[in-house]
Amino acid sequence: MRFRLLLYPFAVIYGIIVFIRNKLFDFKILSSAKFNVPVISVGNITAGGTGKTPHVEYLISILKNEFKIAVLSRGYKRKTKKFFIAKEDSTIQDVGDEPKQIKQKFPEIIVAVDTKRVNGINNILRHDNNIEAFILDDAFQHRWVKPGLSILLIDYNR
Repeated sequence: MRFRLLLYPFAVIYGIIVFIRNKLFDFKILSSAKFNVPVISVGNITAGGTGKTPHVEYLISILKNEFKIAVLSRGYKRKTKKFFIAKEDSTIQDVGDEPKQIKQKFPEIIVAVDTKRVNGINNILRHDNNIEAFILDDAFQHRWVKPGLSILLIDYNR
């Protein structure tokens, strides 16, 4: 209980910052990029364990035979910086654990990582301008890209 009280002021400060940031997007002071290629965002409102990556893999499995798709992730746990396209022999240090898993299961699709989603999409399109759809993993709170469809997951207990 004391730990919770100790962290409360930080939660309030964080909440204020997120509120201001969202209002900047709402008032068009900050803008979201829109792409001519469909973008599906998969995200969550609870921390961890909601099945985002399995859901991304499910979307890949139903879309990959009809569309040329690419997956873009932030690449948690990677040591590289900026944009990086996963290869079959990429390591967790290169792309992160989940993008590596996705690339191993679906070697035929482009899997890339970038902390800046707009930059990542633009780089993928420069690499292959025939992409017909993007799936953004863990992108619900990232408002820099305007998705055509947002899929929001919550944990099973909710």
